[in-house]
Amino acid sequence: MTILVTGGLGYIGSHTVVELLNNDFEVVIVDDLSHSEKFILNNIEEITGKKPIFYPFDLKRKELLHQVFEAHKIEGCINFAAYKAVGESQVKPVDYYENNLFTLINILQEFKEREISNFIFSSSCTVYGQADVMPIDENTPLKLPESVYGKTKQMGEEILIDFAKAYHRKITLLRYFNPIGAHPSAKLGELPIGIPNNLVPYVMQTASGIREKLSVWGDDYPTEDGTAVRDYIYVVDLAKAHVAALRKLIENQSEEAVIDIYNLGTGKGSSVLEVVKAFETANNVEVPYQICARREGDITIAYANPGKAEKELGWKSETSLEESLRTTWEWQKYLNSRN
Repeated sequence: MTILVTGGLGYIGSHTVVELLNNDFEVVIVDDLSHSEKFILNNIEEITGKKPIFYPFDLKRKELLHQVFEAHKIEGCINFAAYKAVGESQVKPVDYYENNLFTLINILQEFKEREISNFIFSSSCTVYGQADVMPIDENTPLKLPESVYGKTKQMGEEILIDFAKAYHRKITLLRYFNPIGAHPSAKLGELPIGIPNNLVPYVMQTASGIREKLSVWGDDYPTEDGTAVRDYIYVVDLAKAHVAALRKLIENQSEEAVIDIYNLGTGKGSSVLEVVKAFETANNVEVPYQICARREGDITIAYANPGKAEKELGWKSETSLEESLRTTWEWQKYLNSRN
């Protein structure tokens, strides 16, 4: 079976491509390389012994996307093609709405015309906004997200639900919490362009001397140490959840709309300072940091109840915070060796 993976050379996308190839799926990647580099494709081949088909273009170019569907018998899609930085989305809202929504609609146009099903959407816990109760399960009411990034994810979900209902297709919405870590081979990991927007890459670069200090955005939250709390999930565990979700969609032979929703997290929250200390302990390095004002768009606390995914997909996160952060440091050392 051939699966289209959009954004397949990005952080989560590349790890998921590895898991798909290891499970004997054929993979076609479309990625414009705006948040990745071409060497990732070679590293995927080194890890798996298989080279996915790759097209380097922007999914807003409908005519090129059409050619991909003409050339390959696509039977499903995992869509990672989106800008993802909360802070950046607040200052570049139009870019985020255009990129994250137009690309999705273009793919769905091809699915509609060709009667293809099996669509997995890379969503986010940001669709819950600041939830009133922890942990967050799939029945937690959605709120208007604090960030433009979160709004694009919520809108994307609504588009897909309407698509599934109107055309009787099968979709899965995977709401990630905070992916971290790198492949155990140290050949795949998060590759931030410019100054990182996410915590762990910033920690990683500070520890290696690329950044002078880590900026901790706020120490006055109503949490144990005053810093924001998130659920940090190992990226390889997360990638495996996509394969489990895809298999469930494929096995479902319903001719009616299928809409599956899963929260993917560990079920445990960790504060920013706890992550910093865990990184220092796991890697025997020091991470200097400074406290800054809160960042617009950030919420106080979010961690998952991942019980539904375990029950229905047979999946759960198995990797500790410390081990995830150890793989992150190995990835940074690999990047340093390339420079």
